[in-house]
Amino acid sequence: MPHSPEPDEYGLDALAPPQPVFHVEQALLGALLLDPHRLGDVSGIAADSFSTAAHAALYAAISTLPPPDPAEHAKNTKWLDHVLATGREQARGLTASYLHTLVQVCPWPSHAPAYARMVEAEHARRRLHTAAEHLIQTVHDRSLPHPVQTVLAEADALAAVVDDIANRFPPRAGALPRTTAPPPPAAPDHTEAVKEEQLLLATATAYPADIDAVRWLLPDDLALPLHAGLWQCLTALARRREPVDPVTVLWEAQQRGLLDDGHEPAEVLRLLAEPAGSVEHWGERALRRSLLATAEHTGRRIEAYTADPANTPFQLVVGARRSLADVAAVRTRWQHATGAVPTPRPRPAPTTRAGPPTTTAAHTARATRAPR
Repeated sequence: MPHSPEPDEYGLDALAPPQPVFHVEQALLGALLLDPHRLGDVSGIAADSFSTAAHAALYAAISTLPPPDPAEHAKNTKWLDHVLATGREQARGLTASYLHTLVQVCPWPSHAPAYARMVEAEHARRRLHTAAEHLIQTVHDRSLPHPVQTVLAEADALAAVVDDIANRFPPRAGALPRTTAPPPPAAPDHTEAVKEEQLLLATATAYPADIDAVRWLLPDDLALPLHAGLWQCLTALARRREPVDPVTVLWEAQQRGLLDDGHEPAEVLRLLAEPAGSVEHWGERALRRSLLATAEHTGRRIEAYTADPANTPFQLVVGARRSLADVAAVRTRWQHATGAVPTPRPRPAPTTRAGPPTTTAAHTARATRAPR
C-alpha cells in the first residue's frame, strides 16, 4: 500500500490532510529520484508549482544538481544524499526515509510527464485563486488613494493569469464550470450610498435635461432596489420627453409596481424633494460603487470556481473570462463617464510548457479626472 505520512512524521506540517495533488507530487518526485534522467521529459513546472515547501525544495534540488551516471546511481545513494542535503537547505524537516517513501509510492516512473501535467494543473488553480483573492482584498482596501485605478489594475493582473493558463491548457469540449456561482453581495447598508443615491434621484428630478448626459448609468448600478426602480422611472420619462417632477415620477413608479413593496407615496415624494450638486457628479459616485462591487463579485465567483476540484483548468479559464467580462463592461461605462483614456491591457505572449508559469504584470490604468 502507498504510504501517506502522518502530519508530523517528517516534521512537515503541510503534509496533512493530504489532497490528491499531494500524492501526485509524491509520485512525480519518486519517479525523478528513481530515474533522474526523466527530468528531461518533464515540462511546464518549477519548484513553486508544488503545494508544499518540502516538495518544492526537493524538486529544486533535483532540477539543479547534475544528474548522476545511471550505472552509479543504481549501485549507491551518493546522488540521493546530495539531493537530500540540498533540499534540507530550504526544508529542514526532510529525511532520508521520506525520500525512500517517495520512491516506494511511485507507481510507474515512466508516467512522470503525466504526473507533471497534473501538478501544473493544480498550480494553475492555486494561481487563479490567489489572483482572485488579491482582487477582493484590493476592493476592500480603504487606504488606496485611487481605488478604481488600482482595482482595475488588479483585474488586469487576474486576466493575465487567466490568459497564461489558457495558453498552457488548450480548449476542450464541455468547458463550462460546473460550480454554481455565488449570488451578488447584498445591497450595502451604509448611509453614504443611500444618501448619495437620494441626491442623484432628487437632482435628476429637478434637472431632467441632465439625465441624457449620464446614459452610462444603469439602474443596476444603484444599491437599493427602490432607487434603481426610480431611476428607471426618470430615464423612461426623459426618453419619452414627458414632464418630470416628483408627482410624475411617483405616478410612473405606481405604474411600474414600485409601491407594491410597502413604499408609501409620501416617502417617495420626500426622497425626490431635496436636490443638490449635479446629476453627473452623483452618477459617477454611484457608478464607482458599482464598479467596485462588480469587481468583488467577480473575484468571489472565480474563488468559487477554483474551490471546486472537479473544474479543469480550461473550465476555470472559461468561467473566469465570463466573470471578468462583467468588469470590462462597467470599466467601459466608467471611461465614458470620466473621460478616462483606456490603456490597452497587454496580452501575454503564448507560453511554452518548457519552463515555470509566468504572469504578465498589468499596466495601471490612467488616472481619471478629479471628481467635480
